[in-house]
Amino acid sequence: MKLQTLKSIIEKKKNKSEFAIITNLKTGESEIFEKDKPLSKEMEIYSNQINEFFKSKKNGVIENSEIFVETYILPIKVIIVGAVHIAQYLVDFAKSLNFEISIIDPRGYFASEQRFPDMKIINKWPDEAFKEIDTNENTALIALTHDPKIDDPALQHALKKNFYYIGALGSKKTHENRCQRLKEAGFSDEQIKSIHGPIGIKLGGRSAPEIALSIIAQLVSETYKK
Repeated sequence: MKLQTLKSIIEKKKNKSEFAIITNLKTGESEIFEKDKPLSKEMEIYSNQINEFFKSKKNGVIENSEIFVETYILPIKVIIVGAVHIAQYLVDFAKSLNFEISIIDPRGYFASEQRFPDMKIINKWPDEAFKEIDTNENTALIALTHDPKIDDPALQHALKKNFYYIGALGSKKTHENRCQRLKEAGFSDEQIKSIHGPIGIKLGGRSAPEIALSIIAQLVSETYKK
């Protein structure tokens, strides 16, 4: 495939689908690999190895060959509910990672362009905000407000859509109360247990950037488990 044609296809596919570029380093010839689509005769003998690279979302040269696999994966949607101070640090950490951030908060004085430049901000209640975001089991939710009127509808949506990561800020007591409300709303114990609460891995820090770091570390860990 010609280089210019390849570049054009890559630009069209980016952020729309997951694929890989398979290149013969000896000849310079390349082709696009997509799941469940046939490879050329030259690359077909490497199909198992190419699939392994693709599934693990890794780049590299297939052992004992000149075939280089470069994977292109969709950014993971991460929805932050609550434009609080911790959210600002979360956004900073996430900028260098493969996350597509959206911030939901009906309180305009918190969720503003000044506090979150170049971020997708939805100044609506979660029930309305989620109508503007396409979500599925590959989406993550981080609930930060401590306000049941804002956090609970978002958590319920995430549970119904089976988000792969759901975390909620708050003390153990706050989380116990939250779990009780969700149980009363009809969610099962198994569903409720999927919520990381209190959110984040235990680093010992208590400042906003330290809490944000513990959250992003847990999110990255759960992303790789997925």
